[in-house]
Amino acid sequence: MDYVSALLPPVVMAALFIAVIRVIVKTQGGANKAKEDEAVDAALARVDGASQSSAATPGTEA
Repeated sequence: MDYVSALLPPVVMAALFIAVIRVIVKTQGGANKAKEDEAVDAALARVDGASQSSAATPGTEA
Protein backbone atom coordinates (compact mmCIF):
# COMPACT_ATOMS: atom_id res chain seq x y z
CA MET A 1 0.00 0.00 0.00
CA ASP A 2 3.00 2.32 0.20
CA TYR A 3 3.01 2.66 -3.57
CA VAL A 4 -0.58 3.98 -3.49
CA SER A 5 0.27 6.68 -0.97
CA ALA A 6 3.39 7.53 -2.99
CA LEU A 7 1.50 7.86 -6.28
CA LEU A 8 -1.62 9.63 -5.03
CA PRO A 9 -0.22 13.20 -4.69
CA PRO A 10 1.34 13.32 -8.19
CA VAL A 11 -1.83 11.90 -9.75
CA VAL A 12 -4.01 14.45 -7.96
CA MET A 13 -1.68 17.30 -8.96
CA ALA A 14 -1.66 16.13 -12.58
CA ALA A 15 -5.46 15.99 -12.65
CA LEU A 16 -5.73 19.50 -11.20
CA PHE A 17 -3.13 20.81 -13.65
CA ILE A 18 -5.03 19.32 -16.59
CA ALA A 19 -8.27 20.84 -15.29
CA VAL A 20 -6.68 24.30 -15.01
CA ILE A 21 -5.24 24.08 -18.53
CA ARG A 22 -8.65 23.04 -19.91
CA VAL A 23 -10.33 26.01 -18.23
CA ILE A 24 -7.70 28.39 -19.62
CA VAL A 25 -8.08 27.01 -23.13
CA LYS A 26 -11.88 27.09 -23.01
CA THR A 27 -12.01 30.70 -21.82
CA GLN A 28 -9.81 32.00 -24.64
CA GLY A 29 -11.76 33.91 -27.22
CA GLY A 30 -15.49 34.13 -26.92
CA ALA A 31 -17.56 37.27 -26.47
CA ASN A 32 -14.87 39.29 -24.69
CA LYS A 33 -12.07 38.54 -27.16
CA ALA A 34 -12.44 41.80 -29.11
CA LYS A 35 -12.54 43.86 -25.91
CA GLU A 36 -9.45 42.11 -24.54
CA ASP A 37 -7.63 42.56 -27.85
CA GLU A 38 -8.45 46.28 -27.86
CA ALA A 39 -7.13 46.65 -24.31
CA VAL A 40 -3.88 44.90 -25.19
CA ASP A 41 -3.47 46.97 -28.36
CA ALA A 42 -4.03 50.19 -26.40
CA ALA A 43 -1.49 49.19 -23.76
CA LEU A 44 1.09 48.29 -26.41
CA ALA A 45 0.48 51.58 -28.21
CA ARG A 46 0.97 53.48 -24.93
CA VAL A 47 4.24 51.69 -24.23
CA ASP A 48 5.43 52.13 -27.80
CA GLY A 49 4.52 55.82 -27.78
CA ALA A 50 6.30 56.38 -24.47
CA SER A 51 9.45 54.64 -25.64
CA GLN A 52 9.47 56.60 -28.91
CA SER A 53 8.96 59.93 -27.17
CA SER A 54 11.74 59.23 -24.66
CA ALA A 55 14.07 58.20 -27.48
CA ALA A 56 13.24 61.38 -29.42
CA THR A 57 13.85 63.69 -26.44
CA PRO A 58 17.11 65.55 -27.02
CA GLY A 59 19.70 65.64 -24.27
CA THR A 60 18.83 62.31 -22.73
CA GLU A 61 21.34 59.51 -22.93
CA ALA A 62 20.62 55.88 -22.24
